[in-house]
Amino acid sequence: MQISFHTDAFNSAYWDFEKCLAWAEAHDVHYIECGVIDGASWIHGLGYQPHVALYQDPLLLRRKMENYGVRFSQIDAAFPLSGREGLFYGVAYVLKSIPWAKHAGCPRIATTDGLHRPPDMSDEEAMALMKRCYEQIVEVAEAYEITVNIEVHGYFTTNPDRLAEMLAFCDSPFLRLNLDTGNSFIAGRDPVEFCRRFLDKINHVHVKDVSPSLAAAVRGQETGIAVSHCAIGDGVNAENIRQVLTILRDSGYNGPLSMECEGQGGPMIERSLRWLRSTLQQLGISEEK
Repeated sequence: MQISFHTDAFNSAYWDFEKCLAWAEAHDVHYIECGVIDGASWIHGLGYQPHVALYQDPLLLRRKMENYGVRFSQIDAAFPLSGREGLFYGVAYVLKSIPWAKHAGCPRIATTDGLHRPPDMSDEEAMALMKRCYEQIVEVAEAYEITVNIEVHGYFTTNPDRLAEMLAFCDSPFLRLNLDTGNSFIAGRDPVEFCRRFLDKINHVHVKDVSPSLAAAVRGQETGIAVSHCAIGDGVNAENIRQVLTILRDSGYNGPLSMECEGQGGPMIERSLRWLRSTLQQLGISEEK
């Protein structure tokens, strides 16, 4: 399996993307995941944001990444598609990200729904709207051979039955699942059962632990965690993660495991990396570099 990490880990440290590449190189990590920005941002332009803008040339960025021995596991274009804004803004954002990803050598794009039920629509109306969104997105994704992953993150995607409907929106091998161990847990679900049910659809995994205090405060009330302030292995979700990794191993999964946690400028994500590598070794899972 491939160890990756989301550059969200360094939001609070105000790192730029290249500093994240340097961290990856220093820690022998060869895959990275980041958000993409459709436009210009002053904080990004000043070098205080660890994501990339779609106006940056993807081929030149790809060459820079190769110099660090790093490539994309996925880019995050997860503007919520479940509300009315998803149809107007989210679809255009994802469609712009697909050819960019192709040139950048990135095989996957993350998409998702909103954290809450759309206030002005029924569930059925929102599902119908998302189906239209994904039909348009997947048609373009097939042309570019880019996999569009639905991430477990919001009101619909943390509901296994609704998620199954979403994964059936299009009969295409390019519509798959980004399993998130932390979001499924904080929503009051069982990440292990999530993994078992959708095993044949999993294309990318967010490895995310949950602190005891956060679980006690909001589990079953929230659907997603922006950034987990808990090192992987230090929280109440660690055993679930271990079981998920075991199931993935036994199924022959060989894709990315992307760490999602606050980095604290390095120490917390480094602790996460040590735990993940140690756990993979204990489970007899080799790390692809």
